[in-house]
Amino acid sequence: MSSMRLKTMAGMLRRPLQQVFHQLVRHESELAMSVVLERSLNRIQLLGRVGQDPVMRQVEGKNPVTIFSLATNEMWRSGEREVLQESDVTQKTTWHRISVFRPGLRDVAYQYVKKGARIFVEGKIDYGEYTDKNNVRRQATTVIADNIIFLSDHLKEKE
Repeated sequence: MSSMRLKTMAGMLRRPLQQVFHQLVRHESELAMSVVLERSLNRIQLLGRVGQDPVMRQVEGKNPVTIFSLATNEMWRSGEREVLQESDVTQKTTWHRISVFRPGLRDVAYQYVKKGARIFVEGKIDYGEYTDKNNVRRQATTVIADNIIFLSDHLKEKE
């Protein structure tokens, strides 16, 4: 065989091998990318009234945290009457523990969030465990706030 013909055959074989190699590499990289780039979402939005003035805590030398409670209400009609009466409405209040770690927001929340104020909180849900003062392990659900919008000036409402 001539060297020209060998080069032509080698070129013909190289292209399919390159295509297979590129497909294999692309498949592997897509697989790796799907693992690395898989997205998830943990977001919560709450609109309610503050149940207690905030407290600031610092545990074991870690970053300080501002903590307060927030009440949200769910209402539904329970009666069958055509004219709605107050006794036909059932209400359930749910209490949420709000923790603020972000330095600027933490300090603003500590200073300006007051019991009874109506606020909007955005953040994520965190499930954790802690040991209470009686050395009993307990579970806690907390909303880690990363945004707070003040909807009422509670001090002006009382005047």
